[in-house]
Amino acid sequence: MDESDRHKIHIGVFIPADSQLLDLACVDIFGTASYEYMILLKDQLPAAMYNLAPSVTISYIGTVPAGDLIECTSSLKIRCTHNLSSPEVAPGTLDIVLVPGPDPNSVIDDASKKWLAAHAARKETDILCVCTGVYVCGAAGILNGKKVSGPRGLQDDLKKKFEGVTWVGDELRWTSDGNFWSSGGVTNGNDLVAAYMRQSRHFPGPVGEMAMTLTDTGDRPQKYGSGQAVFTLGIVWQILKAVVMGVPGKTKKA
Repeated sequence: MDESDRHKIHIGVFIPADSQLLDLACVDIFGTASYEYMILLKDQLPAAMYNLAPSVTISYIGTVPAGDLIECTSSLKIRCTHNLSSPEVAPGTLDIVLVPGPDPNSVIDDASKKWLAAHAARKETDILCVCTGVYVCGAAGILNGKKVSGPRGLQDDLKKKFEGVTWVGDELRWTSDGNFWSSGGVTNGNDLVAAYMRQSRHFPGPVGEMAMTLTDTGDRPQKYGSGQAVFTLGIVWQILKAVVMGVPGKTKKA
């Protein structure tokens, strides 16, 4: 294949504050579906597979200067490749914007809100929101009138903060509404990316499925296996166990 004919995708990972590492990690599924990754496996994959794969560029975008580090959980820092003011990541340059989840109490500045809203306003750009990234999207005003997932344990808080939204996160791992896609907490971002790839114009079916096979993702159903009540009771039970374990003389098996 002539490289000039290869489909090219530019993905922006937008981190205006900080990020949960597991939220961010789902971008690796996109990277695995790229020509750049699959050509590394040319001894294991047929040419028909890696030649079908798109060329994928992933930019890490923040409010700090390019080259500075962005905080993630678990003591990880990633390097910002572009400040949001960079022309290389301006509206019209990105095919996909992935918004991983920050601390839900993080303050999102006006420039970040405007940048994200401008990308979301383009139907050609798909916005993928993972976990508490929904707070960033809500601050940018792009949730209004949408069907949105979001973390199961934060549904009540989200309903209070962002009105005019149909919240389905107590039932669905991920959902889509137009060019906006959202998921529940942390590793549900993997389910979101897998579902998106299966419906996206950017990734040929065999390439997407191969990436999901290689990353062992894409098998969980859209609907949670247990209801919200069971989910909440599970959290309460673990809290009670922690309280008991904190009592002097109690063993680890409490």
